[in-house]
Amino acid sequence: MGRLSRRAFTLAALSTLATAPGAAAAAEHRPRAAAEMRGVWLSTVSNRDWPSRPGLTAAAQRRELLTHLDKAHRDRLNTVIFQVRPAADALWPSPYEPWSAYLTGTQGRSPGWDPLGTAVKEAHARGLRLHAWFNPYRVATHTDLGRLAASHPARKHRDWVVPYGGKLYYNPGLPEVRAFVQRAMLDAVAKYPVDAVHFDDYFYPYPVAGQTFDDDEAYDRYGGDFGSRAAWRRDNIDRLVKEMAAGIKKVRPGTRFGVSPFGVWRNASRDPRGSDTTAGVQTYDDLHADTRSWVRGHWIDYIVPQLYWNIGYAAADYAKLVDWWAAVAEGTGTHLYIGEALYKAGAAGQPSAWHDPVELSRHLTLAARHPQVRGHVFFAAKDVAADPIGAMSRVIADHYGRSAKPPR
Repeated sequence: MGRLSRRAFTLAALSTLATAPGAAAAAEHRPRAAAEMRGVWLSTVSNRDWPSRPGLTAAAQRRELLTHLDKAHRDRLNTVIFQVRPAADALWPSPYEPWSAYLTGTQGRSPGWDPLGTAVKEAHARGLRLHAWFNPYRVATHTDLGRLAASHPARKHRDWVVPYGGKLYYNPGLPEVRAFVQRAMLDAVAKYPVDAVHFDDYFYPYPVAGQTFDDDEAYDRYGGDFGSRAAWRRDNIDRLVKEMAAGIKKVRPGTRFGVSPFGVWRNASRDPRGSDTTAGVQTYDDLHADTRSWVRGHWIDYIVPQLYWNIGYAAADYAKLVDWWAAVAEGTGTHLYIGEALYKAGAAGQPSAWHDPVELSRHLTLAARHPQVRGHVFFAAKDVAADPIGAMSRVIADHYGRSAKPPR
């Protein structure tokens, strides 16, 4: 399974593909895999995708949720990645953390039903897999502890919390924090037959110019065996991933564990093992997440790098990054799926490529030439539903003419 030379698949060739529905798939001259990931993220933070606003009745919330599941089924997708812990809260009755404010408008107030339990049951009834998506360390999208529910663990353990960039985070450098967030997340895994546990790209927060993530006290206490603060921070995240993987296997054997990181591990200018990119953020250095090692060591079952750039984008070319991630995943046993920026299709301010409804279809055509790529996940459900320029409809017409099961 050698890597495809990018010279053999030029932008000029890509521009001729998918000029009519079905053309992209036909250009491959081979059927799509019988099993492939066809996923969609269903985001709840800030009510991005669901529910449409806080405070809806339980019946209205349920109707909206089922509408998203029905749409995924009709589009011949097979997996919904449902955000159930957007900010140190819960979309199920948790003994550890309060009900999410995105449900009722008031953190800690019961919505009168069980969104995660319903999502698992109804997804499975439609032949969909349900991955439970957790954000490990984000506490709030503001910095006011007083706005959190009175029972919130962050109010009881203020030493666990770091304000940064206008938000609140749990400190990943504290072992008691790492243990707590795992207990909180594994509660859902124990209670519900979710098909996978999913983390996104938020580990240490994205850098904010002029601000410092204040973990001095934790570093002084626990960082003595490391050559640098960055190495200690990476070890903290490595420990979270390893321990979570072990916890999932113990609580519900057979449940998969996947991560969707920012799409650039490191630029080649920084590390010869890195990608031919010039991205301003590098996951290894800025978020302290060594995602390449997690794949190479098969610490996780799957990875969904967020390749949220168009083909030919100078700083981070989608085609070059698919090449790079395919080479990283080859021979590891870790499944590689590609995260797709459906939300950029037709969006104001995006490069011209994103105003071409065929751009995303070209992504799938290109990725299909790499046997290591086992499918795609689209961000996000609201955009699947709206499909403003028909980019998702084009993907379905060109690539999803028949149903497919997810990879085993």
